[in-house]
Amino acid sequence: MASVGPVATATDAVAAVVEPTRPTTALIERSTLPSGVRVVTERMPGARSVAVGAYVGVGGRDESEAVAGASHFLEHLLFKGTPTRSARELAEAIDATGGEMNAYTAREHTSFYARVPANHGTMAVLTLAEVLAEPALRAEEVEAEREVILEELAAAEDSPEDVAHMRLAEALFPEHPLGREVLGNEASIDAMSRDDIAAFHTEWYRPTNLVIAAAGAVDHVAILGLLDGFLGAGPGGVAPVRSAPVGAPTPEVVVRHPIEQAHLTFGWRSLDQDDPDRWTLALANYVLGGGTASRLFQEVREERGLAYTVYSSVSQHVDAGSLTVYAATSPSKVAEVVSIVDRIVADLVARGISAAERDLALSYLEGSIELAQEDSGARMARLGRNEQAHGEVLSVDEHLARLRAVTVDDVARVLCRVLDGQRSLVAVGPFDALPT
Repeated sequence: MASVGPVATATDAVAAVVEPTRPTTALIERSTLPSGVRVVTERMPGARSVAVGAYVGVGGRDESEAVAGASHFLEHLLFKGTPTRSARELAEAIDATGGEMNAYTAREHTSFYARVPANHGTMAVLTLAEVLAEPALRAEEVEAEREVILEELAAAEDSPEDVAHMRLAEALFPEHPLGREVLGNEASIDAMSRDDIAAFHTEWYRPTNLVIAAAGAVDHVAILGLLDGFLGAGPGGVAPVRSAPVGAPTPEVVVRHPIEQAHLTFGWRSLDQDDPDRWTLALANYVLGGGTASRLFQEVREERGLAYTVYSSVSQHVDAGSLTVYAATSPSKVAEVVSIVDRIVADLVARGISAAERDLALSYLEGSIELAQEDSGARMARLGRNEQAHGEVLSVDEHLARLRAVTVDDVARVLCRVLDGQRSLVAVGPFDALPT
């Protein structure tokens, strides 16, 4: 990383107390700072950019009902300023480089990240550290962002595709935080005080829950020096305590919405994020609906013209997961689309996939992984998510080796594990009952 300046004089002291670096490859390095913050970096020879991200191991499922949406609220507020810099000054610091700074909230983590030209890497690391550790949380900014989030909630409820996915999560995980929308709800956002949000930040934004990831033109030891003492004052914190969903999924939900199309989501409870079959599930998902050559895309869109958008996707958490299918079609074609999805799923469970489908899925996933290596932001995200979720970072070669080891029989077995279970179906459209 360029222009680290006086940090070089601090790194000797840091090296004496930091947990020894554990190289995953020659270019990927991992360390734990004395505070407990984990740092993982990947040097990209020839890169002209630096991407840095902070992954906080707390998200929507870790909130009580009273502060539902607190993680997302903080996602907004941390960029609103610190005691020494306003939101405008933070924005100008990044914009002046041509870079970007952003964030997102998930069910089990919240991420803040920046990507800048290499000679501004030090500034990006220090800026991200500042907003994470020292948010001002000014009362007037809390009120302004409250209105922004309420508008965001309203926009989501106006989007039938969003509604279909939100209601599917509720159906798959009823009465469980995994089924709850990460934005929160109007009542919780209205009621949440500035002190509630500050207390949530103080409790969870601690070293135990934090991973810093960086990729591009980076120097691991220099970044350790920049972060020396970061979040070091006070307790290290504890990880959230989570309980797995136990209630049965809801089979069918119909949401009346005054729109022209019907939006359908299908869901099955699936594998958790550490399940050894997760590599196999990635191939199975591609064959089902993960690409344009998938069974769903080819039959529903290409052969029958029943939908413009149709796809499947996988979500994985510490103790649960889901495999979902989405399609948008005209109300008169709902029954036909449901029948096709059910038939394709039943055929996969009964017969598995062909060797040709396995090879195509593998080639697609290999290519996607290789193409992502061109981008420092994608590499940083892979580092951060893997360290935060799994406590390890596999090299690309190791990742590819896990995928290449998957056989046709493995896919057939995992398809039965997942798709032979209870299916949930959500239909959003201009009707009160599922069209037949």
